Amino acid sequence: MKLRGYAGRLLYVDLSNSRVRVEDLNEEWARQFVGGSGLGAKFLYEMSDERTSPLAPENPLIFMTGPFTGTSVPLSGRHAVVCRSPLTGIFGESDVGGSWGANLKRAGFDGIIITGRSEKPVYLWLHDGRWEIRDASHLWGKDTYEIDPVLRGETHEKAVVSTIGQAGENLVPLAAILTDGKDARAAGRCGMGAVMGSKNLKAIVVYGTGNVSVHDPESVARLPKEFAPLINKNAENFRKYGTSGGLSAFEAMGTLPLQNWKFVGRWEESAEKINGFTMSETVLTGRYYCDACILGCGRKVKVEKGPYAGVDGAGPEYETLALLGSSCLVDDLEALCFANELCNRFGLDTISTGGAIAFGMEAYEKGLIDREDTGGIELRWGSAEALIGMIKMIAQKKGAGEILGKGVKKASEEIGKNSVEFAMHVKGLELPAHDPRGYNAGAVAFATSARGACHLSGLSHTFERVLKAPEIGIPEPLDRFKVEGKAALAAKTQNVMGMMDSLKLCKFILFGGVTLTDIVKWYRDVTGAEMTIEEFMKTGDRIFNLKRLYNVRLGISRKDDFLPFRSLTFKRIGKGLTPNLPPLGQMLGEYYEYRGWSEEGIPTPEKLRELGLSR
Repeated sequence: MKLRGYAGRLLYVDLSNSRVRVEDLNEEWARQFVGGSGLGAKFLYEMSDERTSPLAPENPLIFMTGPFTGTSVPLSGRHAVVCRSPLTGIFGESDVGGSWGANLKRAGFDGIIITGRSEKPVYLWLHDGRWEIRDASHLWGKDTYEIDPVLRGETHEKAVVSTIGQAGENLVPLAAILTDGKDARAAGRCGMGAVMGSKNLKAIVVYGTGNVSVHDPESVARLPKEFAPLINKNAENFRKYGTSGGLSAFEAMGTLPLQNWKFVGRWEESAEKINGFTMSETVLTGRYYCDACILGCGRKVKVEKGPYAGVDGAGPEYETLALLGSSCLVDDLEALCFANELCNRFGLDTISTGGAIAFGMEAYEKGLIDREDTGGIELRWGSAEALIGMIKMIAQKKGAGEILGKGVKKASEEIGKNSVEFAMHVKGLELPAHDPRGYNAGAVAFATSARGACHLSGLSHTFERVLKAPEIGIPEPLDRFKVEGKAALAAKTQNVMGMMDSLKLCKFILFGGVTLTDIVKWYRDVTGAEMTIEEFMKTGDRIFNLKRLYNVRLGISRKDDFLPFRSLTFKRIGKGLTPNLPPLGQMLGEYYEYRGWSEEGIPTPEKLRELGLSR
């Protein structure tokens, strides 16, 4: 039976010769890898290898939707971007909300695969099955907020723009791809914007008016109304305060990043100044909803007075407030709104940028870099001026900004002098805002994630706090400091999130009380294909192992499944905090055994045969 829920076509664009072709979607691959990052990983695995440099024309930049994208399935307004990362040098993926992916699907395409390099700046315009490569010379040098209305004026007023800013043009490894204009949904992690910039591709503009064919239209159409009461009741705080509503709670738990993860004590009063509750009482003007969203967790903010007047657009998420804010000890909310907008305009990942600047502040504190390196900036803890100044230097690749813009791994290698001891990354990707010392399963998931330090590829830490999944043996959240069973928990949740990222389903739906049983039923209603919970988990396992295989090609093994030195040696101390250090070595052995990998972290031939990944 033919799978529903797919447009059934992929667009291949070779910018070196301006050739565009359409190919039918490989339905066997769609059944095996679903869509999104899973299908993207399959194309990356087949189209590149260890000889493919991240910024070379041959590195494919893959935009991929999933079967849920563009349908009425709640919280399905997402797409994936996949390529070899210029920041880490390994498998790279980034997940994006907004309405761009839904428009691509409604325009008649499941994905776009871009190779080559244009001789001059260009943008791609797609509208209901038609495409055009257009000159973008007049847009080069403009930020993401500036070009959004220009491109909608040149194409269609309802078109959605996915674009890079100056950071992507300058090939900064921290560069992001931004979509939805001032609402600023970002493919932030892994340097996707630099790959897009290396191809001289300024933007991809899409507008689709078609319908996505599903197996059971009536059932799918009922889903929003059927599940809205449940989701809104269980995830009410996401609606009211967005992701930043949890900032003070994470500070109290001891998992909020503070002073590049070295802070001793508590930061309660400062956390209160920048959390979601304060935002809602001061600068918040509205909420933003991705396509098919019920929650509306996106923030809209405005600053009308003072040194940061003029901010008007997307508000900072929790990760942004934590990495640009608490990790740098900056507790000025309006300054952080300004810093967030700068990153959005330049096209910078706020997580990696914040991590890099916090690393820079510690290097400055230790005398490893000085004012000559920073262009006169006093790169001191708590300085909003220093934070903002360094964001500009990173985007422009000036002075210390060029070094920090390479990410903390490469920056520490250049600076030397034991700076590696406070370079907070895994596999070259800066830590997100969840301290692995506070979650043992989260620590394993961070260490083993395909793209490097990542809270989303497993979401394991949330199953140590609030989430449960009885269908896969997690009837209740597990104590976060318990060691027993945490390796298996990390692997199970990574498999679940692999499916979420491939179906293209926002993970916040799990906080809304939606179960894996519900999601499996939605898959049948959309595609027409039957799937059990066991098949759901096996498909997630296949996707995770494929990403691992890609990294194994590049030399990744147990030696790379680490946590930063500080996370394994320096206990977090403060009133009411548990000074935990995750026993990573022990848990890794258990994790590899559960996964069916060798002691060196390589999938065994038996495991590959089980998953249908053998050559």
